[in-house]
Amino acid sequence: MTNNRVPINYQTPSFPSLYDPVPSHHHQAYYLYYTKDIWRYTLFWTLIFYAATHLPVATCTVLSHGRNWSVIWLVPLVYSFVAGLEAVLAGSIVGLVLGAVYEAGNFRMSTWVPLIWSGVNVMVLILTSFPMQGGL
Repeated sequence: MTNNRVPINYQTPSFPSLYDPVPSHHHQAYYLYYTKDIWRYTLFWTLIFYAATHLPVATCTVLSHGRNWSVIWLVPLVYSFVAGLEAVLAGSIVGLVLGAVYEAGNFRMSTWVPLIWSGVNVMVLILTSFPMQGGL
């Protein structure tokens, strides 16, 4: 399938390439066209968001349980490893699904969409960390 919407001189914008989305301003909008680019942007944003949520939790854990310094230094390492693993899995799955949908529909994706979906990934992570009494 040919992709007629991709500009001839298209180059993947550098990360993060966020722009002012207010239509009254004259700005250059950045778009992603290929699944690989969409996946990469979603993965990078998800890694950033997951690090931003796991590192404060690890810091809080170290500060509140810092009596045993011989073992507590492992907490940030374990949290960072878990955050990286979760981010790679969640970012890859969401990025590939988004890329497949946008490329199949021959659409262009704003560079803001991976940022928003990475935020959704973190919100799902936070919501599923609480026990649900009623179940879904």
